[in-house]
Amino acid sequence: MSVYTVTGYKPHEIGVFNDKHPGLEYIKKALKKNIIQLIENEALEWILISGQLGVELWAAEVTLELQEDYPDLKLAIITPFLEQEANWKEEKQEYYQFILAQANFVDSLTKRPYENPSQFRMKNQFFINKSNGLLILYDEDTLGSPKYILEIARKKQLKDEDFRIQTITPYDIQVLAEEERMENAEYW
Repeated sequence: MSVYTVTGYKPHEIGVFNDKHPGLEYIKKALKKNIIQLIENEALEWILISGQLGVELWAAEVTLELQEDYPDLKLAIITPFLEQEANWKEEKQEYYQFILAQANFVDSLTKRPYENPSQFRMKNQFFINKSNGLLILYDEDTLGSPKYILEIARKKQLKDEDFRIQTITPYDIQVLAEEERMENAEYW
């Protein structure tokens, strides 16, 4: 069974403050392209996320869409603690609940609300231990929360040569957007 953890930036870390941001369409397209490659090349069966706002929930949307063409693809959401959405705005909570309701598996790693940052460290370690690889939207020049799970993944990769890290960079997204613009320009 092939399981990939998918993660990346939270919206505020990359300046995406609403669903109308023009870059969001291309982030989702990049996620979709990479997930399809993993399905076709590595027989990917499970996408594992913690349900964080941003790349993780966008990846969940993409996964749910892809299930129409790839019915064996499953989505697991394992939160680091209970009620992680408690302090989110109401529309974000509704969006989160909508995604949770469609996931194939939902659980919480610690069966209690947020207590301290160790719950995030525990989640990162658990995810990497349970995965065959990591698909991450990240840029070494733009630090953010994904760096912590990436560090754990790199340590695992040193011990397990079969563990793969696949990175989507802002440059990859820019290239995707430019390719699409050029394709659309050909029709005019």
